[in-house]
Amino acid sequence: MKDRTLVLQSFNRLLDIMDDLREKCPWDKKQTITSLKTLTIEEMYELVDEIDQENMEGIKEELGDILLHLIFYSKIAAEQNIFDIKSVLDALCEKLIIRHPHIYDTLILNNADEVKANWEKIKLKEGKSSVLSGVPSALPAMVKAMRMQDKARQVGFDWDCQEQVWDKVQEELKELQHEVKNHNYIKAEEELGDVFFALINYARFLDIDAEMALEKTNKKFRSRFMNMEKIIKANGNDMQSMTLAELDIVWDQVKKQDN
Repeated sequence: MKDRTLVLQSFNRLLDIMDDLREKCPWDKKQTITSLKTLTIEEMYELVDEIDQENMEGIKEELGDILLHLIFYSKIAAEQNIFDIKSVLDALCEKLIIRHPHIYDTLILNNADEVKANWEKIKLKEGKSSVLSGVPSALPAMVKAMRMQDKARQVGFDWDCQEQVWDKVQEELKELQHEVKNHNYIKAEEELGDVFFALINYARFLDIDAEMALEKTNKKFRSRFMNMEKIIKANGNDMQSMTLAELDIVWDQVKKQDN
């Protein structure tokens, strides 16, 4: 109970600081819910970076920045008599209680999959028009595909096994190659999207986070490419004056060093 009291003291202190900023700071006074949007997205990506690096101090700092944004939105809304931080917290508490009947009621759910499936059922009862309505349209395409596939799975719309999904990947690749050979690049764009979607589905069946897998490859490529640049520069050469075959030799050298 003592620790909870200290938390509440810190939270109240933050609310007081937010009041001061909105009253006295020219920049903070100018902000609106709309103007904060891109900054909030940036803060979320900064949090993800710190999580990927397993930097606990960085995670703590970025969580604070995100919490500030939540308070900021609520403060602006309170000034306009729309809602305040208390109503935000109350609504969240009620939603969590309603959506966890296996904790706060008598429903018995045996595993995490059953909990997720029941969560989607409750959302539909609450008036959601579709199980996909909770997937934000502004999400990056790969993350959006992962979320839609997972939500479809919760209501039973899914493949039976990973072999079926791999067959679908092969099917989509053939359709892509067919359109490319026919120089139908408008249709090829659609088929390429289908290939990506099928691959993300396959990753899900392998219990691999497709976004994380791609990001690891991005980081690997970045590291190797920058090492290649260093080697070329150390040898007194310039990348733009080298042939692709010469660049490949250095690239293979970097790959061997990694391995």
